Amino acid sequence: MFRSVGGTGRTPAAASLLLALGLTAACSTGQEASSGGDAPVAKVEGKISMTYLQKQGDQEYFVGEAAGAKAKAAELGVDLKVVNLGNDANKTISEVQAAVAQASKGLIIVVPDPAVGPQVVQAAKDAKVALLTSDDQICSNGPDPSVCAKDNLVPRIGFSGAQMGGEVGKRAAEEFKKADWNPAETRTISAWKQDVTVCGDRVKAAKEAFGAVAPGVQNIDVATDNTPTGAQDKIAATVTANPGVKNWVVWGCNDENVQGGVTALENAGIGADRVIGVGLGAYLACKNWGSGKPSGMKAALFINGKDVGALAVQTMYDKLKNGTEFPKEAFAPTTMVDATTWKSAGVTCS
Repeated sequence: MFRSVGGTGRTPAAASLLLALGLTAACSTGQEASSGGDAPVAKVEGKISMTYLQKQGDQEYFVGEAAGAKAKAAELGVDLKVVNLGNDANKTISEVQAAVAQASKGLIIVVPDPAVGPQVVQAAKDAKVALLTSDDQICSNGPDPSVCAKDNLVPRIGFSGAQMGGEVGKRAAEEFKKADWNPAETRTISAWKQDVTVCGDRVKAAKEAFGAVAPGVQNIDVATDNTPTGAQDKIAATVTANPGVKNWVVWGCNDENVQGGVTALENAGIGADRVIGVGLGAYLACKNWGSGKPSGMKAALFINGKDVGALAVQTMYDKLKNGTEFPKEAFAPTTMVDATTWKSAGVTCS
């Protein structure tokens, strides 16, 4: 969800799969394509086995997600295996096949690249195992969830991109009003990996929410790889190209983008009093607040991976044990935090 890597194009690994993806989609029936991955699956008698496959499983958010999943699995008596896919699209397919071979009855997955979606869906259907995504969306009959018919999206547990982005944009607008900056001397930066659907949803909602409260500020879209260093490099170039701008407001797909932006602005000699960064995640934002030094990171939306992991396992359990149909989407709660509230909210710094 938050740390996909690469540019705006496909990763080399994903690109190597495109022919196979096309063949997979061509072999799918209309009925399969319309199921969105929620194929008929028999109820499981006795102990349930599941596999949780995560991209970038060593990142703080996903570490929390795995912990929440494991805790819920222990509570429910589920045999759960967690697999770190890193950023490897090819590993995604091999690990899905391995999970099926090991008799997992339910697969929960956060894909490194949505292009592998059709292959993942087909593998689950062929094995008659339940498939659920968390965080990021995948499409059953195409590589790009942003152009996928709703019925072809695999059921997802996570956060509402529109809701999260709206909260970020609203808080950024409040900080902007408080700072009493001249709109003509200010720019907003929207930073995100532009081929990740959920990122686009967040940024679009942030722009709209900010504009509704603080109209008249020009926005600059910055394409990044969703990493702090990648965002820092791209935003540094943006700042250099706009020397007349006095004040900057930064938001993005995740904490990494905003942290990179805040660092780039600091390195450019722009003081913390001229920067409003509103993160999404809070796991990096809290480092700024913990230092005790003035920071351009003014707030962040806290998203707790533990809640998503637990909800995903519970949802899969209900499907396999009771036959409860997956919701199209189910969302965990979020909380806006800042330098005065992050500790009491339970944020863990990475």
